[in-house]
Amino acid sequence: MIPETLPFFVYGTLRPGEVNHDLFLRGRVRSEAPGRLPDALLYDGPGYPYAVAEPDGGPVFGELVTADPEDYDELLAALDELEEFTPGDPRNLYERVAHEVVRAADGTAVRAWVYMAAPSVAVRLRAHGKLIESGDWLTR
Repeated sequence: MIPETLPFFVYGTLRPGEVNHDLFLRGRVRSEAPGRLPDALLYDGPGYPYAVAEPDGGPVFGELVTADPEDYDELLAALDELEEFTPGDPRNLYERVAHEVVRAADGTAVRAWVYMAAPSVAVRLRAHGKLIESGDWLTR
């Protein structure tokens, strides 16, 4: 099944100024804009964060990234590899899910791909993880 062509919501090492931004996004994106992911909490990981779905939680802060159309498939594959996401693999640390994200500039809800903690990881984080109370990995 071919995934929908959606923007990406990034909240950790892919944000501007962070280690993976230039490696993966530079030259492949049409636009980047601040946004927030409602109904989620942010946990600190080993050098990168995890967003965990949580009704009435959040928001998690990050950037909405719209890929250049000609680079979309390549970027999607590169981000799946970075996040070690393989559809249907129970060993995934992240799951790529379509989620409503709110654009900060105008409050518009935008459907975007978000790499959320996989269910088994989310259970461990809820029980023993270090919550980033601000919801912003850059200000943790």
